[in-house]
Amino acid sequence: MSPSSTPPESTIQTAIGLHPAHDALGHRPGRWIDNWNPENHVQWEGGGRAIAARNLKWSIFAEFLGFVVWQLWSIVVVQLPAAGFTFDTGQIFWLISMPSLVGATLRLPYTFLVPRFGGRNWTMISAALLLIPAIALGVAVGNPETPFPAMLLIAALAGFGGGNFASSMSNITYFYPQSQKGWALGLNAAGGNLGASVAQFAVPIVITLGAVGSLNLPFAGFIWVPFILVAIWGAWKYMDNLSNAKADFAASAAAVREPHLWILAVLYIGTFGSFIGFASVFPKLIADQFPTFSSFAVGSASLSLAFLGALVGSLARPAGGRLADRFGGALITVAAFGTMAVGALLVIWTLTLGNFWAFLASFLVIFVASGVGNGSTYRMIPSVFAARSGVTDAHRDSGDVGTQRKTAAALGVISAVGAYGGFIIPQVLGLSKTATGDYTSAIYGFVGVYVVMMAITAFVYLRRGSSVGGHRI
Repeated sequence: MSPSSTPPESTIQTAIGLHPAHDALGHRPGRWIDNWNPENHVQWEGGGRAIAARNLKWSIFAEFLGFVVWQLWSIVVVQLPAAGFTFDTGQIFWLISMPSLVGATLRLPYTFLVPRFGGRNWTMISAALLLIPAIALGVAVGNPETPFPAMLLIAALAGFGGGNFASSMSNITYFYPQSQKGWALGLNAAGGNLGASVAQFAVPIVITLGAVGSLNLPFAGFIWVPFILVAIWGAWKYMDNLSNAKADFAASAAAVREPHLWILAVLYIGTFGSFIGFASVFPKLIADQFPTFSSFAVGSASLSLAFLGALVGSLARPAGGRLADRFGGALITVAAFGTMAVGALLVIWTLTLGNFWAFLASFLVIFVASGVGNGSTYRMIPSVFAARSGVTDAHRDSGDVGTQRKTAAALGVISAVGAYGGFIIPQVLGLSKTATGDYTSAIYGFVGVYVVMMAITAFVYLRRGSSVGGHRI
Protein backbone atom coordinates (compact mmCIF):
# COMPACT_ATOMS: atom_id res chain seq x y z
CA MET A 1 0.00 0.00 0.00
CA SER A 2 1.42 3.38 -0.97
CA PRO A 3 1.80 6.13 1.64
CA SER A 4 -0.96 8.08 0.01
CA SER A 5 -3.38 5.18 0.44
CA THR A 6 -2.60 4.62 4.15
CA PRO A 7 -5.74 5.21 6.24
CA PRO A 8 -5.51 8.30 8.44
CA GLU A 9 -4.85 7.78 12.15
CA SER A 10 -8.39 8.81 13.08
CA THR A 11 -9.80 6.06 10.81
CA ILE A 12 -7.59 3.43 12.46
CA GLN A 13 -8.59 4.61 15.95
CA THR A 14 -12.28 4.47 15.04
CA ALA A 15 -11.87 0.98 13.60
CA ILE A 16 -10.51 -0.35 16.93
CA GLY A 17 -13.14 1.42 18.98
CA LEU A 18 -11.20 4.55 19.97
CA HIS A 19 -12.96 7.82 19.17
CA PRO A 20 -10.37 10.62 19.23
CA ALA A 21 -12.82 13.39 20.08
CA HIS A 22 -13.90 11.59 23.23
CA ASP A 23 -11.17 9.08 24.16
CA ALA A 24 -7.73 10.29 23.10
CA LEU A 25 -5.57 12.01 25.68
CA GLY A 26 -3.84 15.26 24.84
CA HIS A 27 -0.35 15.93 26.20
CA ARG A 28 1.12 19.41 26.55
CA PRO A 29 4.46 20.74 27.84
CA GLY A 30 4.79 20.79 31.60
CA ARG A 31 3.26 17.30 31.76
CA TRP A 32 -0.30 18.60 31.33
CA ILE A 33 -2.92 16.07 30.20
CA ASP A 34 -6.14 17.10 28.44
CA ASN A 35 -9.37 15.13 27.98
CA TRP A 36 -8.82 12.90 31.01
CA ASN A 37 -11.85 10.70 31.78
CA PRO A 38 -11.25 7.58 33.90
CA GLU A 39 -14.89 6.51 33.47
CA ASN A 40 -14.16 5.99 29.75
CA HIS A 41 -13.30 2.28 29.58
CA VAL A 42 -11.37 2.56 26.30
CA GLN A 43 -9.21 5.39 27.60
CA TRP A 44 -8.70 3.71 30.99
CA GLU A 45 -7.58 0.39 29.54
CA GLY A 46 -5.61 2.09 26.75
CA GLY A 47 -3.10 3.70 29.08
CA GLY A 48 -5.10 5.67 31.62
CA ARG A 49 -4.71 3.01 34.31
CA ALA A 50 -0.90 3.11 34.05
CA ILE A 51 -0.85 6.92 34.23
CA ALA A 52 -3.08 6.89 37.30
CA ALA A 53 -0.92 4.25 39.01
CA ARG A 54 2.29 6.21 38.37
CA ASN A 55 0.83 9.38 39.83
CA LEU A 56 -0.56 7.47 42.80
CA LYS A 57 2.85 6.00 43.67
CA TRP A 58 4.63 9.35 43.82
CA SER A 59 1.68 11.00 45.52
CA ILE A 60 1.90 8.38 48.26
CA PHE A 61 5.63 8.97 48.75
CA ALA A 62 5.27 12.76 48.97
CA GLU A 63 2.30 12.49 51.32
CA PHE A 64 4.16 9.93 53.42
CA LEU A 65 6.90 12.49 54.05
CA GLY A 66 4.26 15.08 54.83
CA PHE A 67 2.94 12.87 57.61
CA VAL A 68 6.47 12.19 58.85
CA VAL A 69 7.14 15.90 59.28
CA TRP A 70 3.64 16.50 60.67
CA GLN A 71 4.11 13.90 63.39
CA LEU A 72 7.77 14.44 64.29
CA TRP A 73 6.87 16.44 67.39
CA SER A 74 4.72 13.61 68.75
CA ILE A 75 7.86 11.57 69.41
CA VAL A 76 10.38 14.42 69.81
CA VAL A 77 8.55 15.87 72.85
CA VAL A 78 9.05 12.61 74.75
CA GLN A 79 12.81 13.01 74.24
CA LEU A 80 13.03 16.70 75.24
CA PRO A 81 13.66 16.15 79.00
CA ALA A 82 16.64 13.91 78.23
CA ALA A 83 17.97 16.63 75.91
CA GLY A 84 17.86 19.23 78.69
CA PHE A 85 14.52 20.94 78.06
CA THR A 86 12.26 21.71 81.03
CA PHE A 87 8.76 22.32 79.66
CA ASP A 88 5.69 21.70 81.81
CA THR A 89 2.78 19.35 80.95
CA GLY A 90 0.68 22.07 79.36
CA GLN A 91 3.53 23.21 77.13
CA ILE A 92 4.29 19.63 76.05
CA PHE A 93 0.68 19.06 74.99
CA TRP A 94 0.71 22.32 73.03
CA LEU A 95 3.82 21.15 71.14
CA ILE A 96 2.02 17.89 70.38
CA SER A 97 -1.22 19.48 69.20
CA MET A 98 0.00 22.63 67.41
CA PRO A 99 1.06 20.82 64.19
CA SER A 100 -2.44 19.34 63.93
CA LEU A 101 -4.09 22.72 64.46
CA VAL A 102 -2.05 24.35 61.70
CA GLY A 103 -2.21 21.32 59.41
CA ALA A 104 -5.99 21.14 59.66
CA THR A 105 -6.28 24.86 58.89
CA LEU A 106 -3.98 24.58 55.86
CA ARG A 107 -5.97 21.73 54.34
CA LEU A 108 -8.69 23.99 52.98
CA PRO A 109 -6.43 26.33 50.96
CA TYR A 110 -4.29 23.37 49.90
CA THR A 111 -7.36 21.88 48.19
CA PHE A 112 -7.68 24.96 45.98
CA LEU A 113 -4.00 25.00 45.10
CA VAL A 114 -4.16 21.72 43.15
CA PRO A 115 -6.43 23.13 40.43
CA ARG A 116 -4.53 26.42 40.53
CA PHE A 117 -1.05 24.98 39.97
CA GLY A 118 -1.72 21.40 38.80
CA GLY A 119 -1.36 18.22 40.85
CA ARG A 120 2.22 17.55 39.79
CA ASN A 121 3.36 21.14 40.26
CA TRP A 122 1.75 21.53 43.67
CA THR A 123 3.20 18.22 44.86
CA MET A 124 6.66 19.61 44.08
CA ILE A 125 5.96 22.87 45.93
CA SER A 126 4.30 21.29 48.95
CA ALA A 127 7.12 18.75 49.29
CA ALA A 128 9.71 21.55 49.14
CA LEU A 129 7.92 23.37 51.98
CA LEU A 130 8.62 20.37 54.23
CA LEU A 131 12.30 21.29 54.23
CA ILE A 132 11.55 24.33 56.43
CA PRO A 133 10.10 22.55 59.51
CA ALA A 134 12.49 19.59 59.18
CA ILE A 135 15.61 21.77 59.19
CA ALA A 136 14.22 24.20 61.79
CA LEU A 137 13.44 21.33 64.18
CA GLY A 138 16.97 20.00 63.82
CA VAL A 139 18.44 23.39 64.68
CA ALA A 140 16.09 24.17 67.60
CA VAL A 141 16.30 20.90 69.53
CA GLY A 142 20.09 21.03 69.46
CA ASN A 143 20.01 23.90 71.96
CA PRO A 144 18.21 23.40 75.32
CA GLU A 145 18.09 27.20 75.68
CA THR A 146 15.67 27.51 72.75
CA PRO A 147 12.66 29.35 74.24
CA PHE A 148 9.21 27.78 74.23
CA PRO A 149 7.66 30.35 71.83
CA ALA A 150 10.31 29.52 69.22
CA MET A 151 9.70 25.80 69.70
CA LEU A 152 5.94 26.33 69.36
CA LEU A 153 6.44 28.28 66.13
CA ILE A 154 8.57 25.49 64.65
CA ALA A 155 5.96 22.93 65.73
CA ALA A 156 3.38 25.06 63.93
CA LEU A 157 5.49 24.97 60.75
CA ALA A 158 5.25 21.17 60.86
CA GLY A 159 1.60 21.77 59.93
CA PHE A 160 2.80 22.09 56.32
CA GLY A 161 2.91 18.30 56.33
CA GLY A 162 -0.69 18.05 57.48
CA GLY A 163 -1.91 20.28 54.68
CA ASN A 164 -0.42 17.93 52.07
CA PHE A 165 -3.12 15.34 52.69
CA ALA A 166 -5.96 17.48 51.32
CA SER A 167 -4.19 18.42 48.10
CA SER A 168 -2.97 14.88 47.53
CA MET A 169 -6.38 13.30 48.04
CA SER A 170 -8.14 15.93 45.95
CA ASN A 171 -5.64 15.33 43.15
CA ILE A 172 -5.87 11.54 43.18
CA THR A 173 -9.68 11.50 43.16
CA TYR A 174 -9.56 12.85 39.59
CA PHE A 175 -7.32 10.02 38.38
CA TYR A 176 -9.59 7.06 39.25
CA PRO A 177 -13.08 5.91 38.22
CA GLN A 178 -15.82 5.98 40.84
CA SER A 179 -15.79 2.19 41.30
CA GLN A 180 -12.08 2.28 42.31
CA LYS A 181 -11.96 5.52 44.28
CA GLY A 182 -12.28 3.80 47.65
CA TRP A 183 -9.27 1.58 47.03
CA ALA A 184 -7.14 4.31 45.40
CA LEU A 185 -7.91 6.94 48.03
CA GLY A 186 -7.41 4.34 50.74
CA LEU A 187 -3.94 3.46 49.43
CA ASN A 188 -3.01 7.11 49.04
CA ALA A 189 -4.15 7.95 52.54
CA ALA A 190 -2.66 4.82 54.10
CA GLY A 191 0.70 5.47 52.47
CA GLY A 192 0.62 8.95 53.94
CA ASN A 193 -0.64 7.83 57.33
CA LEU A 194 2.28 5.40 57.56
CA GLY A 195 4.52 8.44 57.87
CA ALA A 196 3.29 8.92 61.44
CA SER A 197 4.31 5.38 62.32
CA VAL A 198 7.68 5.59 60.59
CA ALA A 199 8.50 8.86 62.35
CA GLN A 200 7.72 7.32 65.74
CA PHE A 201 9.69 4.18 64.87
CA ALA A 202 12.75 5.80 63.31
CA VAL A 203 13.37 8.85 65.49
CA PRO A 204 14.18 7.00 68.77
CA ILE A 205 16.60 4.79 66.85
CA VAL A 206 18.26 7.54 64.82
CA ILE A 207 18.82 9.91 67.74
CA THR A 208 20.53 7.25 69.87
CA LEU A 209 22.79 5.72 67.22
CA GLY A 210 26.34 6.80 67.90
CA ALA A 211 25.28 9.07 70.76
CA VAL A 212 27.75 9.38 73.59
CA GLY A 213 26.38 10.82 76.84
CA SER A 214 23.48 12.63 75.15
CA LEU A 215 20.95 12.24 72.35
CA ASN A 216 21.60 13.26 68.75
CA LEU A 217 18.17 14.89 68.77
CA PRO A 218 18.82 17.21 65.76
CA PHE A 219 18.93 14.09 63.58
CA ALA A 220 15.16 13.80 64.17
CA GLY A 221 14.74 16.61 61.64
CA PHE A 222 17.84 16.44 59.46
CA ILE A 223 17.46 12.75 58.54
CA TRP A 224 14.39 13.48 56.35
CA VAL A 225 15.96 16.15 54.15
CA PRO A 226 17.39 13.75 51.49
CA PHE A 227 14.06 11.92 51.22
CA ILE A 228 12.19 15.19 50.72
CA LEU A 229 14.57 16.09 47.90
CA VAL A 230 13.85 12.74 46.23
CA ALA A 231 10.11 13.39 46.49
CA ILE A 232 10.50 16.76 44.78
CA TRP A 233 12.49 15.16 41.97
CA GLY A 234 10.03 12.26 41.59
CA ALA A 235 7.03 14.57 41.30
CA TRP A 236 8.85 16.65 38.69
CA LYS A 237 9.91 13.61 36.67
CA TYR A 238 6.92 11.27 36.85
CA MET A 239 3.70 13.02 37.89
CA ASP A 240 1.14 14.80 35.68
CA ASN A 241 -1.21 17.78 35.80
CA LEU A 242 -4.84 17.27 34.71
CA SER A 243 -6.45 20.21 32.94
CA ASN A 244 -9.95 19.13 34.02
CA ALA A 245 -9.02 19.07 37.73
CA LYS A 246 -10.82 22.26 38.67
CA ALA A 247 -12.33 22.50 42.14
CA ASP A 248 -13.33 26.14 41.68
CA PHE A 249 -14.85 28.47 44.25
CA ALA A 250 -18.33 28.00 42.80
CA ALA A 251 -18.06 24.24 43.36
CA SER A 252 -16.74 24.82 46.87
CA ALA A 253 -19.56 27.22 47.70
CA ALA A 254 -22.06 24.64 46.46
CA ALA A 255 -20.36 21.92 48.52
CA VAL A 256 -20.39 24.04 51.68
CA ARG A 257 -24.14 24.66 51.26
CA GLU A 258 -24.75 20.90 51.20
CA PRO A 259 -25.82 19.80 54.73
CA HIS A 260 -24.29 16.37 54.21
CA LEU A 261 -20.83 17.93 53.95
CA TRP A 262 -21.01 18.97 57.59
CA ILE A 263 -22.45 15.64 58.71
CA LEU A 264 -19.62 13.81 56.98
CA ALA A 265 -17.09 16.28 58.43
CA VAL A 266 -18.29 15.45 61.95
CA LEU A 267 -17.98 11.74 61.22
CA TYR A 268 -14.47 12.29 59.86
CA ILE A 269 -13.47 14.02 63.09
CA GLY A 270 -14.48 10.77 64.79
CA THR A 271 -12.48 8.52 62.47
CA PHE A 272 -9.47 10.38 61.08
CA GLY A 273 -9.43 12.85 63.98
CA SER A 274 -9.20 9.94 66.39
CA PHE A 275 -6.44 8.30 64.36
CA ILE A 276 -4.22 11.36 64.11
CA GLY A 277 -5.06 12.62 67.60
CA PHE A 278 -4.24 9.36 69.34
CA ALA A 279 -1.21 8.81 67.10
CA SER A 280 0.13 12.21 68.18
CA VAL A 281 -0.36 11.61 71.87
CA PHE A 282 0.32 7.87 72.12
CA PRO A 283 4.06 8.18 72.88
CA LYS A 284 3.25 10.65 75.67
CA LEU A 285 0.49 8.41 77.10
CA ILE A 286 2.86 5.44 77.25
CA ALA A 287 5.63 7.52 78.85
CA ASP A 288 3.21 8.83 81.50
CA GLN A 289 1.35 5.62 82.34
CA PHE A 290 4.08 3.03 81.80
CA PRO A 291 7.47 4.80 81.92
CA THR A 292 9.42 1.53 82.13
CA PHE A 293 7.87 0.47 78.80
CA SER A 294 8.29 3.81 76.99
CA SER A 295 11.38 2.53 75.17
CA PHE A 296 13.31 -0.69 74.60
CA ALA A 297 17.00 -1.17 73.91
CA VAL A 298 17.84 -2.42 70.43
CA GLY A 299 21.59 -2.83 70.40
CA SER A 300 22.93 0.67 70.96
CA ALA A 301 19.63 2.30 69.95
CA SER A 302 16.19 2.80 71.51
CA LEU A 303 12.80 1.74 70.17
CA SER A 304 9.38 3.04 71.20
CA LEU A 305 6.39 0.75 70.67
CA ALA A 306 4.17 3.81 70.18
CA PHE A 307 4.72 3.47 66.43
CA LEU A 308 2.51 0.36 66.39
CA GLY A 309 -0.66 2.44 66.83
CA ALA A 310 -0.13 4.60 63.75
CA LEU A 311 1.14 1.53 61.85
CA VAL A 312 -1.94 -0.66 62.29
CA GLY A 313 -4.26 2.31 61.78
CA SER A 314 -2.55 3.17 58.51
CA LEU A 315 -2.60 -0.40 57.22
CA ALA A 316 -6.29 -0.73 58.09
CA ARG A 317 -7.29 2.33 56.04
CA PRO A 318 -7.20 0.76 52.55
CA ALA A 319 -9.08 -2.24 53.96
CA GLY A 320 -11.78 0.19 55.08
CA GLY A 321 -11.93 1.64 51.58
CA ARG A 322 -12.10 -1.81 50.00
CA LEU A 323 -14.84 -2.94 52.39
CA ALA A 324 -16.74 0.26 51.64
CA ASP A 325 -16.41 -0.41 47.90
CA ARG A 326 -18.04 -3.77 48.47
CA PHE A 327 -20.60 -3.21 51.23
CA GLY A 328 -21.06 0.55 51.34
CA GLY A 329 -19.19 3.04 53.49
CA ALA A 330 -22.00 3.76 55.96
CA LEU A 331 -22.29 0.17 57.16
CA ILE A 332 -18.53 -0.14 57.68
CA THR A 333 -18.37 3.25 59.44
CA VAL A 334 -21.09 2.21 61.92
CA ALA A 335 -19.10 -0.93 62.73
CA ALA A 336 -15.91 1.12 63.10
CA PHE A 337 -17.44 3.54 65.61
CA GLY A 338 -18.87 0.66 67.64
CA THR A 339 -15.48 -1.01 67.78
CA MET A 340 -13.76 2.25 68.75
CA ALA A 341 -16.17 2.68 71.67
CA VAL A 342 -15.46 -0.86 72.86
CA GLY A 343 -11.71 -0.30 72.50
CA ALA A 344 -11.88 2.91 74.56
CA LEU A 345 -13.74 1.10 77.35
CA LEU A 346 -11.04 -1.58 77.31
CA VAL A 347 -8.37 1.12 77.65
CA ILE A 348 -10.07 2.44 80.81
CA TRP A 349 -10.19 -1.09 82.21
CA THR A 350 -6.50 -1.72 81.46
CA LEU A 351 -5.50 1.56 83.14
CA THR A 352 -7.01 0.29 86.40
CA LEU A 353 -5.15 -3.01 85.95
CA GLY A 354 -1.83 -1.30 85.28
CA ASN A 355 -0.97 -3.88 82.61
CA PHE A 356 1.02 -2.39 79.73
CA TRP A 357 0.42 -5.17 77.21
CA ALA A 358 -3.33 -5.11 77.78
CA PHE A 359 -3.21 -1.31 77.46
CA LEU A 360 -1.29 -1.58 74.18
CA ALA A 361 -3.66 -4.21 72.76
CA SER A 362 -6.73 -2.16 73.70
CA PHE A 363 -5.36 0.94 72.03
CA LEU A 364 -4.47 -1.05 68.92
CA VAL A 365 -8.16 -1.99 68.67
CA ILE A 366 -8.99 1.73 68.54
CA PHE A 367 -6.29 2.36 65.95
CA VAL A 368 -7.44 -0.46 63.66
CA ALA A 369 -11.08 0.60 63.91
CA SER A 370 -10.23 4.26 63.28
CA GLY A 371 -8.15 3.25 60.25
CA VAL A 372 -11.01 1.23 58.80
CA GLY A 373 -13.36 4.12 59.57
CA ASN A 374 -11.02 6.57 57.81
CA GLY A 375 -11.27 4.59 54.59
CA SER A 376 -15.00 3.93 54.79
CA THR A 377 -15.98 7.49 55.74
CA TYR A 378 -13.86 8.97 52.97
CA ARG A 379 -15.44 6.54 50.50
CA MET A 380 -18.88 7.77 51.55
CA ILE A 381 -18.16 11.32 50.36
CA PRO A 382 -18.27 10.82 46.55
CA SER A 383 -21.23 8.46 46.93
CA VAL A 384 -23.25 10.96 48.97
CA PHE A 385 -22.62 13.82 46.54
CA ALA A 386 -23.41 11.57 43.57
CA ALA A 387 -26.67 10.50 45.23
CA ARG A 388 -27.62 14.11 45.86
CA SER A 389 -27.02 14.88 42.17
CA GLY A 390 -29.71 12.38 41.18
CA VAL A 391 -27.70 9.52 39.67
CA THR A 392 -29.26 6.06 39.64
CA ASP A 393 -26.37 4.21 41.29
CA ALA A 394 -24.33 6.54 43.48
CA HIS A 395 -22.01 3.72 44.52
CA ARG A 396 -20.66 3.35 40.97
CA ASP A 397 -21.58 6.56 39.15
CA SER A 398 -19.65 9.71 40.15
CA GLY A 399 -22.08 12.01 38.35
CA ASP A 400 -21.31 14.77 35.86
CA VAL A 401 -18.23 17.00 35.84
CA GLY A 402 -19.95 19.56 38.06
CA THR A 403 -20.70 16.92 40.69
CA GLN A 404 -17.14 15.63 40.53
CA ARG A 405 -15.76 19.13 41.10
CA LYS A 406 -18.11 19.64 44.04
CA THR A 407 -16.99 16.28 45.42
CA ALA A 408 -13.33 17.25 45.11
CA ALA A 409 -14.03 20.47 47.00
CA ALA A 410 -15.92 18.53 49.68
CA LEU A 411 -13.01 16.14 50.12
CA GLY A 412 -10.76 19.06 50.97
CA VAL A 413 -13.19 20.71 53.38
CA ILE A 414 -14.03 17.45 55.16
CA SER A 415 -10.39 16.42 55.49
CA ALA A 416 -9.64 19.85 56.97
CA VAL A 417 -12.42 19.69 59.54
CA GLY A 418 -11.61 16.09 60.43
CA ALA A 419 -7.97 16.89 61.07
CA TYR A 420 -8.94 19.21 63.92
CA GLY A 421 -9.43 16.02 65.91
CA GLY A 422 -5.64 15.88 66.00
CA PHE A 423 -5.73 19.10 68.01
CA ILE A 424 -8.83 18.35 70.09
CA ILE A 425 -7.82 14.91 71.40
CA PRO A 426 -4.40 15.88 72.84
CA GLN A 427 -5.88 19.04 74.35
CA VAL A 428 -8.77 17.13 76.00
CA LEU A 429 -6.37 14.51 77.34
CA GLY A 430 -4.02 17.23 78.59
CA LEU A 431 -6.85 19.01 80.39
CA SER A 432 -7.99 15.74 81.94
CA LYS A 433 -4.46 15.02 83.17
CA THR A 434 -4.07 18.52 84.61
CA ALA A 435 -7.50 18.61 86.28
CA THR A 436 -7.85 15.06 87.61
CA GLY A 437 -4.36 13.58 87.48
CA ASP A 438 -5.29 10.88 84.93
CA TYR A 439 -6.84 10.38 81.49
CA THR A 440 -9.91 8.33 82.44
CA SER A 441 -12.53 11.09 82.30
CA ALA A 442 -11.39 12.16 78.82
CA ILE A 443 -11.57 8.60 77.50
CA TYR A 444 -15.09 8.15 78.89
CA GLY A 445 -16.02 11.27 76.94
CA PHE A 446 -14.61 9.74 73.76
CA VAL A 447 -16.75 6.62 74.30
CA GLY A 448 -19.88 8.78 74.41
CA VAL A 449 -18.86 10.64 71.25
CA TYR A 450 -18.31 7.39 69.33
CA VAL A 451 -21.74 6.07 70.30
CA VAL A 452 -23.38 9.31 69.15
CA MET A 453 -21.50 9.24 65.83
CA MET A 454 -22.47 5.62 65.28
CA ALA A 455 -26.13 6.58 65.74
CA ILE A 456 -25.83 9.58 63.38
CA THR A 457 -24.31 7.43 60.65
CA ALA A 458 -27.01 4.78 60.93
CA PHE A 459 -29.87 7.30 61.06
CA VAL A 460 -28.73 9.48 58.15
CA TYR A 461 -27.22 6.93 55.76
CA LEU A 462 -28.70 3.50 56.54
CA ARG A 463 -32.29 4.46 57.34
CA ARG A 464 -34.71 3.69 54.47
CA GLY A 465 -36.47 7.03 54.68
CA SER A 466 -33.32 9.17 54.54
CA SER A 467 -32.66 11.66 51.71
CA VAL A 468 -30.12 9.26 50.20
CA GLY A 469 -32.17 6.13 50.84
CA GLY A 470 -31.99 3.52 48.11
CA HIS A 471 -28.30 4.13 47.48
CA ARG A 472 -25.45 2.03 48.85
CA ILE A 473 -23.65 4.93 50.49
